[in-house]
Amino acid sequence: MKGPLFYSKILLFGEYGIIKDSKGLSIPYNFFKGALKKEESLSAEARKSNESLKKFSSYLSTIQSDDLVRFDIGLLDADIAEGMYFDSSIPQGYGIGSSGALVAAIYDKYAFNKITVLENLTREKLLELKAIFGTMESFFHGKSSGLDPLNSYLSLPILINSKDNIESTILPSQHSKGKGAVFLLDSGMTGETAPMVQIFMEQMKQEGFRNMIKDKFIKHTDACVEHFLKGDIKSLFGHVKQLSHVVLDNFKPMIPAQFHALWKKGIETNDYYLKLCGSGGGGYILGFTEDIDKARKSLDGHNLEVVYNF
Repeated sequence: MKGPLFYSKILLFGEYGIIKDSKGLSIPYNFFKGALKKEESLSAEARKSNESLKKFSSYLSTIQSDDLVRFDIGLLDADIAEGMYFDSSIPQGYGIGSSGALVAAIYDKYAFNKITVLENLTREKLLELKAIFGTMESFFHGKSSGLDPLNSYLSLPILINSKDNIESTILPSQHSKGKGAVFLLDSGMTGETAPMVQIFMEQMKQEGFRNMIKDKFIKHTDACVEHFLKGDIKSLFGHVKQLSHVVLDNFKPMIPAQFHALWKKGIETNDYYLKLCGSGGGGYILGFTEDIDKARKSLDGHNLEVVYNF
């Protein structure tokens, strides 16, 4: 058995902000993917995945409800007993949706009366899917927005206008010869979502931090989403620079220490601007540049993976 493929995702804009109702923009990233597989003799890694699926199945049996979602737990458990695991190239703890792809795969195969990609995806259906996926993915993160699995399941860019207003969207067409690019920078270490979100929630108890989120972070995030979708690159980079600055000043615990100087260098030279990819703490860092060759030179010794060309 080899299930359909589910891709990783990149939250271009909206990390942390969407918790507080900022806009967000999430895109599928087809470079990494995962699928459910079944084998009689499992490698050590596949066995680990199989064990994790057993725990996940137990959790899913506790969230079954007619209002939310019901699963064929009997079939799921039988497949797990026969050696099913999630075969994935998506690195874990890298902020690109490894658990989201797994959640999407399980929903796709085992949910009763599932909402499919082929039907007319109204806002209500998208919100229903997001709620289902949020509850499912909470098993991995403690609290989940459900956006990662939604992106993986639909394989469409998702525009988040607010918590209760999401829609699929179309990205401006890429220029393969364009010098401008969005890229991933590998921090070389994994990050964990739950502790980072915990730090953020603690900081939100301070009035100064809350005001900064509202007056600066959300303002620039919303502007970035709007300019990106309109293809207004000049305005986009102005706000990405501001956003990078706000993150460096206020989200230091989420930026691996060895990248603080590199982050600052980008802002000072304008060769590139860095921002968090997901919750931070490790994994990938997201970069924006108007000249990818200049950015590569400036970030010599680091591995850059281009995900979008302007």
